[in-house]
Amino acid sequence: MSVFKSFITSDVIVSPFRVNKSFTFKGNELTGSSVEIDRYVGRNITASLWVSGSYPTGFIDIQDQILVYRSIKELYYSNYLLNPNGSPTTTASFNVDGTITGGPYTPSYYNYLSNTLPPNRYFPTGSNELIGVISIPSNLWGEYLQPGSVKISNGNITLQDDGEGNMVFNSLKYGDVIYEHGIIIVTSDGTSYTGPYGSGSYGNAVYGANTVNLIYSFATGSNITCSFSSSLNIYETQYKCTLRENEFNLSQNPTIVSGSSNSGVLYDFATGSYFSPYVTTVGLYDNAYNLLAVAKLAQPLPTSAVTDTSILVNLDF
Repeated sequence: MSVFKSFITSDVIVSPFRVNKSFTFKGNELTGSSVEIDRYVGRNITASLWVSGSYPTGFIDIQDQILVYRSIKELYYSNYLLNPNGSPTTTASFNVDGTITGGPYTPSYYNYLSNTLPPNRYFPTGSNELIGVISIPSNLWGEYLQPGSVKISNGNITLQDDGEGNMVFNSLKYGDVIYEHGIIIVTSDGTSYTGPYGSGSYGNAVYGANTVNLIYSFATGSNITCSFSSSLNIYETQYKCTLRENEFNLSQNPTIVSGSSNSGVLYDFATGSYFSPYVTTVGLYDNAYNLLAVAKLAQPLPTSAVTDTSILVNLDF
């Protein structure tokens, strides 16, 4: 049986706490129905005549390469085309004679980084230059990707997130991580390195000569492993269920009634001063008395006739 008691404001405490979860997907797992990590090639096509659909890209949601390139450029790089650290904001000067002087250019506000990480963003703008894009759906990256957790590998080269938004190999930068939107971008700033790539046919190649091969490998290859950690705020609500010393000291179990259930006469053992009811379950109800949640105690808890009894119920959302 049960009894009811309403909560007051001080009985309910809501506390946020952050949780992280790690994921690793390989090959065909990326495009599985429960994952759906898509990969694209973006191309800066400068030809005057462009036919929609002539350069398809993507495994799940097919897009056009030029649209992928332009979208990434506009959304994340438009303020970094003149300077990898971001274009400075110009301010106008109001002169005493009433004239206004100052640079006409003011960068857009929406793709500046929303954190204190060094920007250092590079985006290739030459004709037919390529970028690789790995798009992680929001149900996997949560509120943002955990800095330092992103790693993608094609079996020969592994690009690792350095924790500052850069994808690096051998300490050189070859892409960016857009933490807030679950986007990994593979580019090249033209820096050269000497090291293995491909199946060995490239030997000790200069990276600048193999930019196309590298981007295509990460954006379209089947031998790809993608690892990352998502971050999410979970809100824990704590309900303090307090039984005063003078409350709920009589059992609501109908089996303690002697004889007819309507007689109201209790068995002798239930009338002694030593008798104490036990709490086994706490139910949380709304204002219409609809049961919303049930908390089971690990073992029955006796109530006290001399002091308060408090039960804490925690719910995570």
